Amino acid sequence: MRGPVVVLGDTLLDRDVEGVVNRLCPDSPVPVLDETAASDRPGGAGLAAVFAAAQGAEVVLVTALADDAGGARLSALLAAAGVQVFPLALSGATPEKIRLRARGRVLLRHDRGGASGEPGQPSDEVLRVIGAASAVLVSDYGRGVARQPALRDALSATRAPVVWDPHPRGPAAIPGVHLATPNESEVRDLVPALPGASRLAAASRGAQGLRRRWRAGAVAVTLGGDGALLCHAGSTPLVVPTPGSAEGDTCGAGDRFAAAASLALAQGALVSEAVQAAVAEASAYVAGGGVAAALPPPARPMPTSVVGLGGDRVGVAPVATLLAEVRATGGTVVATGGCFDLLHAGHVATLQAARQLGDCLIVCVNSDASVAGLKGPDRPVMSEGDRARLLAALSCVDAVLIFDEPTPDAALSWVRPDLWVKGGDYATGGGDAAATLPEAEVLKRWGGNTVVVPYLDGRSTTDMIVRTLAERTR
Repeated sequence: MRGPVVVLGDTLLDRDVEGVVNRLCPDSPVPVLDETAASDRPGGAGLAAVFAAAQGAEVVLVTALADDAGGARLSALLAAAGVQVFPLALSGATPEKIRLRARGRVLLRHDRGGASGEPGQPSDEVLRVIGAASAVLVSDYGRGVARQPALRDALSATRAPVVWDPHPRGPAAIPGVHLATPNESEVRDLVPALPGASRLAAASRGAQGLRRRWRAGAVAVTLGGDGALLCHAGSTPLVVPTPGSAEGDTCGAGDRFAAAASLALAQGALVSEAVQAAVAEASAYVAGGGVAAALPPPARPMPTSVVGLGGDRVGVAPVATLLAEVRATGGTVVATGGCFDLLHAGHVATLQAARQLGDCLIVCVNSDASVAGLKGPDRPVMSEGDRARLLAALSCVDAVLIFDEPTPDAALSWVRPDLWVKGGDYATGGGDAAATLPEAEVLKRWGGNTVVVPYLDGRSTTDMIVRTLAERTR
């Protein structure tokens, strides 16, 4: 593959709540679910991106993330799955789908998040990565990303094969897509079947109608456990049956199909070969236990808040509130980050200088597990809660976010600061200062910038700890 596989579309936060039912509600004849476990994962385009990344591909996800706890959770889950997120702003709340389950069966699905929010404008870097893709999968869930004009122009201009997984509430595919992958229900909504038509006849008529309407190279209608029907330039459709029984939880099977087809096209497969590979992948996915068995354990959530001194400014909730307030007035969001194991004058000087560059300062702090992974088992000296509370007590700090990963990439993809600030001697080493910061490439995804500010020479947490220990052993 010459470039990354780009997945573009709406990402939802999916949650499965497992439980047992032993009684009916006393005030209404409905079952009472006693919760035993809950897990969350990316849904929609995010799930398709996770599936593609699990196959070893370099995957870029172009999606919209809201300034709320759901958006923060999605950033962490996607980063843990190895997906590079190129975020757009999203007005409104993160869409969530919650499945209440007992004994492997869904009792009820609860959707929340309200009406679709408006996705923001893509950065130049987003448009560039679409142009450099080896394949593009548009995973449309009808919430606006696939309608974005600049993104549609970039999709029309790319030379990469484009796979379009449509939604009845979404826009038409751009003309000339290589492959569209609707399911039977979506085809019926888009191209009504003739009365009395057989299942295959209805699917074939719908596929040919979509192919002409969208000027698509091919349309593959997924038929659940019976495989897929592929219509392309010839008049006779190709039916691709499943290789075996595909009984089980089908949640996410369409995303698995579209992701597998996109990966095959990225590797140079013919459309017919890509559809056959996708049918095999989706069938194995369902037979193997579905989404619960296919995904790794989810990442630990970022703390919503921290109790105690300064805790009202620590965690996802206060950061989300701050972001909404600053962006509503067109302000500049500034962020910085680090371990801050022993808060010293060098830290304070950097934080004060950073705060002067914008309208708020958010500090991203490595969690205890993250610090131990970076510095060794004897660190941190102070717990993440104490470090966060001390930072939040400073007048120059507006909010603090604790993150679990070795780098702040996931936190940054959610916060999307206009400026990322670091203190140090980067600016005195010659060359491009911003290029020396590892976060610079991440900031480019949404058009942010990195800067450095002067630091106080001779201040180092590690050196301070070493000197203290040396003095104790004298």
